[in-house]
Amino acid sequence: MRVSGSNGRVLPARPGDPRKVGPFRIIGRLGAGGMGTVHAGLGPQGVRVAVKVIHPAQAEDPEFRARFRREVTLSSRVVGPCLIPLLAADTETEAPWLATEYAPGPTLNQHLAIHGPLTGGSLYAFAAGTAQALAAIHRAGVVHRDVKPQNVILTPVGPRVLDFGIAHAADGTSVTRTGVMTGTPGWISPEHYRTGTAGPAGDMFAWGAIVAYAATGRLPFGTAAPDVVAYRVMSEAPDLAGLPQPLGELVEKALAKHPDERPSAHEAAEQCTGLLAGQTTQVLPVPTAAGMEPTLVGGLIEAEWHMPTLDDPAWQVRRPSSRKRAVVTAIAIGSVVGGVAGGALAFPSSHGSTDKSTAARSTMPASPGRTPSTGSGSGTNTTPAGRTDAPPTPRSVKDALASVPDPAYTRSEDETQPVPGEWAASSRAETPQETAAAQEIRDLARTMLATKGWQQSIPDITFNSEAQTIVVTAGPVPQIPEDHQDLFRRIGEMAACTVASRHLKEQPATWPYGRFSVYWLYGKQANDESVLGFGDAADGCSREIAGKWLGDESGLATAGIPSSDKAEIRVADSTVKALHAAWDARAGEMSLPPLGTGTVKLGFDPVEHAMYVWADEDGYGPLGGRAQQSHLTDVVEKTGCGKLLAEADTNSGWRYDRYVVALYWGNEGEKQILDSGSCRKG
Repeated sequence: MRVSGSNGRVLPARPGDPRKVGPFRIIGRLGAGGMGTVHAGLGPQGVRVAVKVIHPAQAEDPEFRARFRREVTLSSRVVGPCLIPLLAADTETEAPWLATEYAPGPTLNQHLAIHGPLTGGSLYAFAAGTAQALAAIHRAGVVHRDVKPQNVILTPVGPRVLDFGIAHAADGTSVTRTGVMTGTPGWISPEHYRTGTAGPAGDMFAWGAIVAYAATGRLPFGTAAPDVVAYRVMSEAPDLAGLPQPLGELVEKALAKHPDERPSAHEAAEQCTGLLAGQTTQVLPVPTAAGMEPTLVGGLIEAEWHMPTLDDPAWQVRRPSSRKRAVVTAIAIGSVVGGVAGGALAFPSSHGSTDKSTAARSTMPASPGRTPSTGSGSGTNTTPAGRTDAPPTPRSVKDALASVPDPAYTRSEDETQPVPGEWAASSRAETPQETAAAQEIRDLARTMLATKGWQQSIPDITFNSEAQTIVVTAGPVPQIPEDHQDLFRRIGEMAACTVASRHLKEQPATWPYGRFSVYWLYGKQANDESVLGFGDAADGCSREIAGKWLGDESGLATAGIPSSDKAEIRVADSTVKALHAAWDARAGEMSLPPLGTGTVKLGFDPVEHAMYVWADEDGYGPLGGRAQQSHLTDVVEKTGCGKLLAEADTNSGWRYDRYVVALYWGNEGEKQILDSGSCRKG
């Protein structure tokens, strides 16, 4: 049963369909199957979800309900690129259900029937994305067992692998009917036909088959009766004519008759990422796919993925007129390991308030379509990207607080760090002001995260009125790698500070939240959190000394994560070329050596709106002397800034108007900031 049907379009609801499932309002159908119905739903904050509701007859079958519990358990374990995350579920209610993010777009089958085979960069992006999805599944100790074209959705931002209805753990534990063949003919591996074995290698056989199908529009083992297809799978070579090399060689290995001869999903993902990198110009050079983190693949995929953005009017339903706050219903956490004890499950970032410490509250991503900028100065207003009609507030936060006799925020001079319990004591937005601020912070964070391919990793925003603190959290199943916690910290701090400072300046007598804390959640229990950072909006949201903005190593590390934003990739490519040309134009008269290919690298920090330009040096290369370094900073300030400002003239969503020049020294990777500043003088 798919969570997206009819090309992802919402079909009308039918008599008897529920009006609400859990916290989700049902607006129509997405599909149906033998196990149940997939409904189109809206979360309290407008997020689009697909809600799978099991048929009553199936729910009455203890064996089926056990399998459904298993599906929920396994799906909650799997997080990674090109997968559709599980948001919430209730396996014990009369009509069990689970909710995932909505994936707009046709299945691979539907796309091929209308548009024909995938070609060029889109084909390599498809191969890389689906391999990365399977790698994430296998890393979690899960085997999909039903990889087929109907279970791959081609969304506007990349392929998505879905449906764990017959997935099982890689250790062999599962709940299935004895003697029943699982899988779909044509996508079943030879060993599964012979012995019933269904391991990760079987998923890779199916992966090779769907990549061949995507590239040619032909089934690699043809069409015929199931027993004929089974014979071909076990005994004959696949039809791979027309696949580009070397992708065809990799697919041929994946379709090997013996499972030990097939590449792992991780190996296939690495090779496909290398092939994909060759199709597009990257912000950072990618000499080899080996060692690339799985999350970086998303940027490569989006750069070469060409699918139309879908806009289904059925989603644009008018909200019912009500003065009630849109608050997510608390969902009691139940055990999903070794049998569910009861209740619903919420898997994204969530935690309990003081009066309901055992509750889990789903994090709902911000409403689509809003792309506010991430204004970083203390006097910057939060307005949609590109808008200039909102004049800046002509005073600092401290001036605003001093202008009223009894400001609501009273901790502007308090340097106390967050104390244990502040996170657990926070609660969701309860006033219109808090609701609007939470939405703004999520929007800002999503805008910044999207440039690194992590637009689905929206933080949870809660408020601690006693501590006068906005709490920003990620987890307990974050889609950002733990080694990039610093990036999440910086984004959380900037988003919360920007919004809090604006509210403090505009409403000093009524807005009480001036402090902010950023947490990383490791689990769903109390004390499973770690404080990543905190601050005070009254101190400003940007680092400046004597009026000069400064870059730092955190910004350099953020810029080092490859971008998934097409405009950033395009500007980076043209800017690096322009920097080389500008260097060479004066190198002769200054007796400077030429810059070698790949010496200069460029990336973007969406937190501080800065372009970082850096080079790896051993102390004796073309940038080893002061004259060379001075020339580089001059070239970046003049030529690089020119590129940034030229893009801003034609691209209303362009946010970058700062620059940093840095060097990496020696084998230890020592860092040195040579220069930084604003491209907008005066």
